[in-house]
Amino acid sequence: MDAPIRGQLVPAAALIGPAIMDECPPLGKPRLVRAPDRTHNARPMTLDDFDYDLPAELIAQEPAPDRAGSRLLRVDVASGRFQDGLFRDLPGCVRPGDLLVFNDTRVIKARLHGVKDTGGRVEALIERVLDDREALAQVSASHSPKPGSRLTFAEAVVAEVLGREGEFFRLRFVGDTGVLEILERHGELPLPPYIGRTAQAQDERRYQTVYARHAGAVAAPTAGLHFTEGMIADLEAMGVLVRRITLHVGAGTFQPVRVHDLSEHRMHSERFEVSAEVVDTVAQVRAAGGRVIAVGTTSIRALESAAADGNLHACSGETRLFITPGYEFKVVDALLTNFHLPRSTLLMLVSAFGGMETIRRAYAHAIEARYRFFSYGDAMFIDRRGVSA
Repeated sequence: MDAPIRGQLVPAAALIGPAIMDECPPLGKPRLVRAPDRTHNARPMTLDDFDYDLPAELIAQEPAPDRAGSRLLRVDVASGRFQDGLFRDLPGCVRPGDLLVFNDTRVIKARLHGVKDTGGRVEALIERVLDDREALAQVSASHSPKPGSRLTFAEAVVAEVLGREGEFFRLRFVGDTGVLEILERHGELPLPPYIGRTAQAQDERRYQTVYARHAGAVAAPTAGLHFTEGMIADLEAMGVLVRRITLHVGAGTFQPVRVHDLSEHRMHSERFEVSAEVVDTVAQVRAAGGRVIAVGTTSIRALESAAADGNLHACSGETRLFITPGYEFKVVDALLTNFHLPRSTLLMLVSAFGGMETIRRAYAHAIEARYRFFSYGDAMFIDRRGVSA
């Protein structure tokens, strides 16, 4: 048996002081907004608070044969009870008048292989497409490329290195072909680092939600991978509302947290958009007593970033919102999510939503019951209000 991922998820004292974002514009007039880099905590939490042992064989290397055939762990926060089921049982978790919020970002073929001017091999992982010609990228090479040097990908695509912006390189692609088209033609789908194989033909379909629209993510919003078009249609037919936000998932979602004291962590930035239609629908659902259900941690980050002053606004911009236990959720009542890496910001967010002790026990149950973990793994439905509330 492979060695486990080390550690133990342990409860910790709740923290106070949610992140505050600049005031959003009036409804229907999106503008750039930014969230600060961190929450302000009463007692610093550490990485050890979000660690656990995971047998390596539970890390899903392939998608389930059927999207909706994955398993689903239902977590009732109020009672602390769990219920095992299948993802196709999701209609039993919701009721007419509830709202499902999907992230409709589309994963781009962000990985490029090539050579430097000197002939050395180079690999670029596009972090963000800035415009039709330029992009930010992680660049791996024996020696970092210098500003003004050129990289050649797929034997024909040339990119000039403009300089560095933090850990990323700014690249300008030469010629008349746009960046997204170049990636679609020559790029490779960037599977997460814990999947120990290169992307295959099936991944181009399965590592993409069926409702993906807006290209720009380098990782999939994985909670949405379980949905089929038929299931979404059935949910709408039973009176469940469906709306979409956009948050382009960056490569930072897989970057390890490099500080022990989480108050020192700088959250990676991701571009998001919440429309006026979503804001209106949330208000209507809340007024009628329905629940707002975020499909994935990316949906919850976008919604909460757009509601930093306590009210949800139509917003478009960048967020560095870092959610840890003690954060006061303003919009979301239930969360559908996969199981996340130890010591990750995603596990911190889920622990904030469901409670440290409840999530600790839920993960222990999932490991004992042999659930499949991470991007191609199983899901959990965390309900803070209850289906009969």
